[in-house]
Parts: sequence; C-alpha cells; structure tokens
Amino acid sequence: MPTELISIETSEAEASAPCARLDLPAPEVTEAAAIAALVSDRTRAGILAILRSGPHCVCEMAAALDIKQNNLSNHLARLREAGLVRTSRHKTDARWVYYERDEDAITVASEALSQVL
Repeated sequence: MPTELISIETSEAEASAPCARLDLPAPEVTEAAAIAALVSDRTRAGILAILRSGPHCVCEMAAALDIKQNNLSNHLARLREAGLVRTSRHKTDARWVYYERDEDAITVASEALSQVL
C-alpha cells in the first residue's frame, strides 16, 4: 500500500510541474541590441538629449557636455552612421554645421527598443 501512495504523490507533483516549452522561438533583437549599444554611451545619450530641443552646433554641444569638439565629432559620426542624427548648414554662413535628430529614425529605434523593454 505505501507504494501506491508514493506513485499517487509523484503523479500529482508531475501534473503540477511546469512544462518546458522547448519550441519557444528566439526573438529578433539585433536592431534593438545595436541601438542599445549605441546609446549606452553617456556622450551619445547626452547628444541625443540635447538635440531634443532642436538643432545645435558642435561647439554648443561640446560646451554642454564638457568634452573636446573632436571627441564629440567622433560620437556624432556614429550617430549619423546609424541615421539617428543629420546635419544642415547655416543659411548665411555655410561654415557652421548644425546637427539635429532624425525624428523618424528615433521613432523606429524607440519602437525596436520597446519590443525588448
């Protein structure tokens, strides 16, 4: 009789145990991971935050972030390559380059991250 009791208890335990879902598909997170890696840098995150208020030149952002302009330019290049920022020239003095966010690309990036977060 003790053997039956053990088998009943084992059956109940097996019935309540979670079933492993080994057919769970791997999520596509390549884009989200790339965006997260890009904006995880404090300077690049700062640039994007500054540009929320509109276009700014390198000298303004470098002063705000307290870094050298050439270092800032390297970070801006990464953001440009990713399509998150774009440049424009001053209307009357083309020597001045202004950076602004590409809001369409920011929206796409935000949606990719929201799929993970």
